[in-house]
Amino acid sequence: EPFPPPPAGYPFPPYGGSYQPSQGSDDDWDDDWDDSSTVADEPGALGSSYPDYEAAGGGAPGRYRLSTRSEPSLGPRGAGHPPGHPHPPGGGGAAKSSATVSRNLNRFSTFVKSGGEAFVLGEASGFVKDGDKLCVVLGPRGPEWQENPYPFQCSIEDPTKQTKFKGMKSYIAYKLVPSHTGQQVHRRYKHFDWLYGRLAEKFPVISVPHLPEKQATGRFEEDFISKRRKGLAWWMDHMCSHPVLAQCDAFQHFLTCPSTDEKAWKQGKRKAEKDEMVGANFFLTISVPTGPGASLDLQEVESQVDGFKAFTKKMDESALQLNHTANEFARKQVTGFKKEYQKVGHSFKCLSQAFELDQQAFSAGLNQAIAFTAEAYDAIGDLFADQPRQDLDPVMDLLALYQGHLANFPDIIHVQKGALTKVKESKRHVEEGKMELQKAEGIQERCNIISFATLAEINHFHKIRVRDFKSQMQHFLQQQILFFQKVTQKLEEALHKYDSV
Repeated sequence: EPFPPPPAGYPFPPYGGSYQPSQGSDDDWDDDWDDSSTVADEPGALGSSYPDYEAAGGGAPGRYRLSTRSEPSLGPRGAGHPPGHPHPPGGGGAAKSSATVSRNLNRFSTFVKSGGEAFVLGEASGFVKDGDKLCVVLGPRGPEWQENPYPFQCSIEDPTKQTKFKGMKSYIAYKLVPSHTGQQVHRRYKHFDWLYGRLAEKFPVISVPHLPEKQATGRFEEDFISKRRKGLAWWMDHMCSHPVLAQCDAFQHFLTCPSTDEKAWKQGKRKAEKDEMVGANFFLTISVPTGPGASLDLQEVESQVDGFKAFTKKMDESALQLNHTANEFARKQVTGFKKEYQKVGHSFKCLSQAFELDQQAFSAGLNQAIAFTAEAYDAIGDLFADQPRQDLDPVMDLLALYQGHLANFPDIIHVQKGALTKVKESKRHVEEGKMELQKAEGIQERCNIISFATLAEINHFHKIRVRDFKSQMQHFLQQQILFFQKVTQKLEEALHKYDSV
């Protein structure tokens, strides 16, 4: 099983959910789409960077580990090279470099598959159009992605069920309204799925947010649809907030191509699939600060990345813990608390019924007041059961999104670490007279580019994390306060019933 069953009695799955490439279900690729294979079609193409689930002891509803083993990462295309761009043959510079700086023989290593190694060794070459340039700038807290000059948002409105083939096949379509065009488009989950696969392959050192998990059964149920919509809304927010992802062609095509124009959709889709600036070539598109004071200190980069690695591990553990606790707490409110309060209500009701046997006119007010108290407790039980939807659920949705990011970072860190290792190796080779200084400097310069991009990504992650957790915690506490105000109000109403007794 990709992940353990949810704890009994509560409709939420444990957070996250491993990403599975499309295989049938509501999101069957249309026959007319199968003319070109895509990442999302290839089973297992999106292996490693997803959570490993294992049933853990301690009653946790499925414990999640970050997978830091070196495994096949994104993209089914061999060593991260765009089609038609194999490694240069042994002649020329490549032979010389392999004699001095060793190549990584594990071709499943993320460093190799992402194209990071080929880039650092100077094997990637291509013409980068101005529009493809991704700039890293020096901000107050170090390297940052250059802000999107035209920021926008995109709402995801309530999905509608649509049919095709004269009603033979039904699917759910979401209405997207990007603020920069104001034109609504309809997209199905499989379109999101396709886009995710493209971007995860294209951007080796950017954390592309994971989509909410697929579901084959019960996918037309209200609850599932609204939960998925909330997950997609978070996903969309993270896409629009990322300076690089928001401006990327495939994402813009996804947001702006009219739903009715099948031909334009396919053209954009093919163009994205033929994009050559993926893998090793992706790193060519990154432009970094130059000039005095702009080069990064290797030691410092290494300690920053190690610090971030320790941070993600701790954050992952605590997010898992919080998710487990919130899940349990929600389950108790929906079942336990509701039942307990209603039991109290029932007992008061029995007391008022007993008092009614007295038949004295002057005690009627008391009986009614006690019966009212019983109803108040009954109502408070219902309030408890409804509450998690308002406050705990949104927190768990956010944790699910962040768990996806945390699962992406081991691969990103691995690419950066691979580059650092090559620099250290080349320095050693220069000292031993096995390599020309110029070559080693080239390796260091290209490692510098990967470091700038990695640090910019880490910086972005922290910025967005502070924003998200601030607003989510505010929402949580506001909802909790409203809840207790409602409870207090019920109790005060019951109290006033005794005034006239």
